[in-house]
Amino acid sequence: MFQIRPCTYVWLILILLTFFAFAVGKLELGGTTIIVMILLSTLIKGQMIVDYFMGLHRVGWKWRLILYTWLLLVTGMIGFAYSLGLK
Repeated sequence: MFQIRPCTYVWLILILLTFFAFAVGKLELGGTTIIVMILLSTLIKGQMIVDYFMGLHRVGWKWRLILYTWLLLVTGMIGFAYSLGLK
């Protein structure tokens, strides 16, 4: 029997989240709610890449925390820059 590996599910979720971001851009949607949703999907995608494709779900929290902190910092700065543009 054919069995789908967990990384295939992760890849499919990444593709769906990327398609969501593409559709938002193509439809020219905007606003704070949309931006927050895009940033959250980016955080989820980054976390999935760190855990599954970089293989860090098997290591200690120290290494994962370093990359999660970096990811939060970058997306936080993007959100902050967006909020400055609203003023």
